[in-house]
Amino acid sequence: MGPLNIALLAIMFLSGIATILLVLMHSGKGTGVSDMIASSMYNSAAGSGIIEKNLDRLTIITGVIFGITICIMCLTFPTGVIG
Repeated sequence: MGPLNIALLAIMFLSGIATILLVLMHSGKGTGVSDMIASSMYNSAAGSGIIEKNLDRLTIITGVIFGITICIMCLTFPTGVIG
């Protein structure tokens, strides 16, 4: 396994963990970490708060990074031989 694959594995691991944490931080039905942190900035007329919108963006970015690293790993990971 070359240095490219090691770097891709590290990026894939970190982006996977970040995606899981960001998804868990999203609010469900009016409750969540983002509402507790920014309850004063929450604007019900706008649909969602500033922090919730940023969580959406960060979740999409980390998910895309995770997907891209998996695609690159599929192309560059060395195939093993049996025996």
